[in-house]
Amino acid sequence: MSDQDEKLNNGGELIDIKSLIGDADSGDFSLDDIMAEFGHKPPKPAKPKGPDEDPEARFNTIEWKKIPKKKPLPRPPGAPPPEGKMVAFPSARAATPPQPEESPVPPEPEPKRPAPSRLAPKDPPPEGEAEDAGQMIPFPQEEGKLSSFLRDLGRKADDYADHMFEEDESIDKEEVRRLERLIPGTDQEEVDDTPPSRLWRRPKRQERPAPDIPPGSLARRYGKGLKWMRTRTVLVFLLAAIALVQAVVPLLGLSWPSPLDQPLLQCWLAVGLLGTGMILSADVLLTGIARACWLKFGMDTLTALACVLTLGDGIDLTMAAQPPTRLPYTLVCLTGLFFLLHGSYHKRCGQRLACRTAATASSPYRVTLEPGLWSERDTYAKWSGTPEDFGSQIQSDDGAQRVFRRVCPLFFLGNIAFASMVSVGSEHPERLLWALSALFAVTASFGGAVVYGRPFHKLARRLSASGAALAGWPGIAASRKGSCVLITDGDLFPPGYVELNGFKVMPDYSAERVVAYTATLIRDSGSGLAKLFHDQLRSMGGLLRRADSLICHEGGGLSANIRGDQVLVGSAAFMKLMEIKLPQGLNVKSAVFCAIDGKLAGIFALSYTLPETVFPALEGLMLERVEPVLATRDFNLIPAMLQQRFKLAADKMAFPPVDRRRNLSDPEQEHQGILTALLCREGPLPFAESIIAAKRLRWATRLGAALCCAGSLLGMLLAAYLTSMGAYTSLSPINLLVYMLTWLAPSWFLSGWVHRF
Repeated sequence: MSDQDEKLNNGGELIDIKSLIGDADSGDFSLDDIMAEFGHKPPKPAKPKGPDEDPEARFNTIEWKKIPKKKPLPRPPGAPPPEGKMVAFPSARAATPPQPEESPVPPEPEPKRPAPSRLAPKDPPPEGEAEDAGQMIPFPQEEGKLSSFLRDLGRKADDYADHMFEEDESIDKEEVRRLERLIPGTDQEEVDDTPPSRLWRRPKRQERPAPDIPPGSLARRYGKGLKWMRTRTVLVFLLAAIALVQAVVPLLGLSWPSPLDQPLLQCWLAVGLLGTGMILSADVLLTGIARACWLKFGMDTLTALACVLTLGDGIDLTMAAQPPTRLPYTLVCLTGLFFLLHGSYHKRCGQRLACRTAATASSPYRVTLEPGLWSERDTYAKWSGTPEDFGSQIQSDDGAQRVFRRVCPLFFLGNIAFASMVSVGSEHPERLLWALSALFAVTASFGGAVVYGRPFHKLARRLSASGAALAGWPGIAASRKGSCVLITDGDLFPPGYVELNGFKVMPDYSAERVVAYTATLIRDSGSGLAKLFHDQLRSMGGLLRRADSLICHEGGGLSANIRGDQVLVGSAAFMKLMEIKLPQGLNVKSAVFCAIDGKLAGIFALSYTLPETVFPALEGLMLERVEPVLATRDFNLIPAMLQQRFKLAADKMAFPPVDRRRNLSDPEQEHQGILTALLCREGPLPFAESIIAAKRLRWATRLGAALCCAGSLLGMLLAAYLTSMGAYTSLSPINLLVYMLTWLAPSWFLSGWVHRF
């Protein structure tokens, strides 16, 4: 038996045929009938060696090379199938179209052909067999030399692919390892393979943005009436102080001189103080009422309602038949008006200062948060642009107002429900105005306007000194996702902090040619050294050249073709990597080397001076968990150099490959991120401070707003309980004031901490 027969027997193909045949009656059909039904030439069975030979063994020992080909007998259409059970083999092709009826003619026996030689070409099939060739069952043929060669080639290719990343120790030379150490290490981006969440989230409703007014016009608008607003704040504070004295005198056991000792007169005095304070705070109170009309409740809305209800409660006390036994909550309302004016004043001052800073430059730097820019994380980028969108974002509602818009309507409904329950529901309708004034006064938190206005003004004042301005709450809120920041050549070394100490040109080259070649490659690469070399070239009266096929190498250098010359520009490590011989005893810390056609042509000694502001800027970013990404184009600015010479924590900074660095620092790329700030000065300090300020302000505003809501909720529950018990002594203006100031203290100190970094 041949090797091919063994493969067929081991594969079980003939056994499968036998199993199909075994389902039919053994005496009604033969293998010839089955093959004829399927459309193939039936082979002649091999002669059994003996009468006792097993039939299964006969099928398992057929030599396919000895099976003669025989035409199948045509069967007229409509003729009954052969007798016996017939097994229908599956076929993807359509059945043969019926032939016209002809008298059946028995086919002539085909003479036996000798076995074909391997070298002899195959005979073309007869004309009658061409149509049946598509229905032939392809049996395995003997593998040829070409097929064997292709199979061996494929196996070798797979074996090479499996071992292509394994190092061969035979080529592990010390020179190769030494050159590899000269190439600076780079950081690869981490791709998040986590599939996106399938939870359906309702998209946030986008509010219509405010008109984009130029920053200069907005600064003048915010500056109108600031002095009068400050004066009104002081006057309301004095009124609150008078109300405090009015409430403290009885507690100390003192008495008013006549006729001020009359309870009715004291009640009228409280009503007059509150009315005067409401007139002085008319603008902020009307703003709160307007918010309620637009279904945008805020703490100013609750403060306005508290003042109105307290004023009504005081008038009701004065109109009563009996002398009043208590005072309205004038002290609490006036204190709330003072903090409302105080917070609004600070917010307007901060907006005015930010707009004035943004208007100082016609083409400022824009700080935007680009989504998924580096390693699928939102990254801050600085690029030159216009003040577009600044005027629109600075007018938007702050973070505290957005929180209060969701919570204050619940407080409004809760106050009305509790007041109705403790008065009308408890058969004490006379307590309705008292309960309403108490509930609204305790829920109108003092920190409603302070949690954002006060820290924003302090940050605007600090950022204005460094030449930066925050662009309102949309950019501040987006800072939650900001975890990286791009650091370019100009951020580390602004203009004037890199100097050319001198250069040396080799004797075989002219100075103008070497400087021109070097300046051309540095300019085309977009390096921060472009202005330095361009100024040197202009002083020599030279012109820039046209470079072709510029390549930025990972080893710290550039290569290009200039007028048929192969030019290399890079660091000393790059020259050694490209096998350029350098002078012996060369001791230059930072230099730019130029090689033409494989020979050293010039050496340019540079002096890098790191600004003092870089250290606090990078340290502040790292403390806020913002990772610096070195998107530098100067081949000398690598982590090893920054860490060895300037002691920067370069190990905590990302350093992408050279192509990725060029892509990240491309000035022509499109920016889709939200505007965070505008910068009017160079250097890393305003860039870093604007990012730190945005993240701190967002955190302080959210936390302060949460504290205000918690204090209002707890106060509402306590006031509802005390009014239901009629315990005015426990819910006196002094006790309520102490409670409100207690919840204000954390927000007040938090607003004073934000700008200290």
